[in-house]
Amino acid sequence: MQTGSGTVIGTEHFGTLADGTAVHRWTLERGGTRVRVLTYGGIVQSAEVPDRDGVRAGIALGLPDLASYQEYTGPYFGALVGRYANRIGGASFELDGRTHHLTRNEGRNHIHGGACGFDKRVWDARAIPDGVELSLVSADGEEGFPGRVELTAAYTLDEGGALRIAYRAVTDAPTVLNLTNHTYWNLAGADSGSALGQRLRIAAGAVTPVDAESLPTGEFLPVEGTRFDFREPRPVAKEYDHNFVLDGTDPAAELYDEGSGRVLTVTTTEPGLQLYTADHFDGRPFGPCAGIALETQHFPDSPNRPEFPSTVLRPGEEFRSTTVYGFSVR
Repeated sequence: MQTGSGTVIGTEHFGTLADGTAVHRWTLERGGTRVRVLTYGGIVQSAEVPDRDGVRAGIALGLPDLASYQEYTGPYFGALVGRYANRIGGASFELDGRTHHLTRNEGRNHIHGGACGFDKRVWDARAIPDGVELSLVSADGEEGFPGRVELTAAYTLDEGGALRIAYRAVTDAPTVLNLTNHTYWNLAGADSGSALGQRLRIAAGAVTPVDAESLPTGEFLPVEGTRFDFREPRPVAKEYDHNFVLDGTDPAAELYDEGSGRVLTVTTTEPGLQLYTADHFDGRPFGPCAGIALETQHFPDSPNRPEFPSTVLRPGEEFRSTTVYGFSVR
């Protein structure tokens, strides 16, 4: 174990892939928060925080071993998702007059980086002050995306125990990039059953409505008078898998569990937040709505939607994105 300027940092062997690649688990602990991060997929395996009585419990849905993460890939438990989080319609996009064809892994569409996205890669890791920095090189043509992209993702605990994930990337050719963390949160405890009923607030006055394939129509739908109005806290219900257009105020979202008193706040530099209630979990290994995903990101299908904020990254530019998950009680 070692310490940064306040965070206790440890690392251990977590497993070995079939090709002999070793996977490690990093543990960060500070201010009552303990977070475990895997080099496999940049996965947040667990996040443990106290309730209003000081009893610490896990609030992030995670799996016990490497084999389980390789078996249950579809839910993206805790993973770092890329090159492109969310969906790209028709698994293709045009950039600078050239059409790029991507892996189709959701019907005719592309989702979350393809068949072997960043969530299935083993990242290099090194200790940094207050945390761990993961790094990865994504080759030109990987899953159909142009450009060789070099990425880092720094996981640190701030004073008070907030988890900060800071992404940086550069490319040698024009490309698109959209990264997110795909942790499912259940503030009552990761093994407590459904997370529905926990109270959520999202600082968003609009959503991007979707069609039957969950692709955005290109519209901006005001949330007022709809089930998407979370500007004031309300209990989370079923059947959300939608992108909210953030207002830019902090925090972007707040989740509260009355029973435990735990509060999760989400602050981000990203323009959107995907709320996903995991309705389709079938009990292997978690039941329906066992966790709530609050995925900070750019909008779905942005490469095909010029009216959306751009996700284009060009040589000489640096992609930067930061999201902070704060933990408290009331």
